[in-house]
Amino acid sequence: MTGIVYLIGAGPGDPEMLTLRALRMLKDADVVVYDRLVSEDILAMSPDGVEMIAVGKAPKCHLATQDQINDILVEQAGKGRKVARLKGGDPMIFGRGSEEAAYLVARGIAVEYAPGITAAQGASCVTGVPLTHRGLATGVQYVTGHRQADKVLDLDWKRLANPDTTLVVYMGVANIGQIAMGLMTEKLPGSTPVMAVGRATTPDERRLVSRLDSIATDVRKAELSAPTLFIIGRVVSLYAKEPITEIARDLMQVGGHA
Repeated sequence: MTGIVYLIGAGPGDPEMLTLRALRMLKDADVVVYDRLVSEDILAMSPDGVEMIAVGKAPKCHLATQDQINDILVEQAGKGRKVARLKGGDPMIFGRGSEEAAYLVARGIAVEYAPGITAAQGASCVTGVPLTHRGLATGVQYVTGHRQADKVLDLDWKRLANPDTTLVVYMGVANIGQIAMGLMTEKLPGSTPVMAVGRATTPDERRLVSRLDSIATDVRKAELSAPTLFIIGRVVSLYAKEPITEIARDLMQVGGHA
């Protein structure tokens, strides 16, 4: 009897951002196959006694190749098990979830999804920097700042260098200098604000606010490392170290403290 694979988005790290659907699937699992960006707090929510299989991938350091991961999922589901495939963020946003699903479905294995809060949304939530904002950004673009096997980063710089949208770069810490140069070459101003958020929503979170023409230098000086997300655009100008919500501001005014 063939089992099932749950492709679960574990979110950016904070366990409170895990969806109820994701938690239900995780609790129902016989085996958990997890990536390195899944937080320890979320892994701790796995059922007692469940088999845990780590398949995390870091730059130039893979516990398992993608082909091996695919085979592990097929093997476990082939035993009739319910497999929780835990991925950081959302499995369908730079998570290779669709590739794994296609591999499984082609072999007659059922797949169900649990979407996760992607890192961009998590970073936006904890920093108070919106991804869209009236008068500042009419849209948002997500791109990856890394190519498989360190291939050339051939992004569509002209399309991405749109001052009326917010650009979010995943996995770009190693190439942020090249990314900034590509955008400025297509006339995105060097004064464009940039926020780098490392390990968003976790206790180890780090934030850095800079400009497009100096972000590469500032990231190097701050020694930021992966996983770091970059938010590029005018919305970053709204960042405050201690943002005050509209509700809090209204309460302060009513109390005479504003």
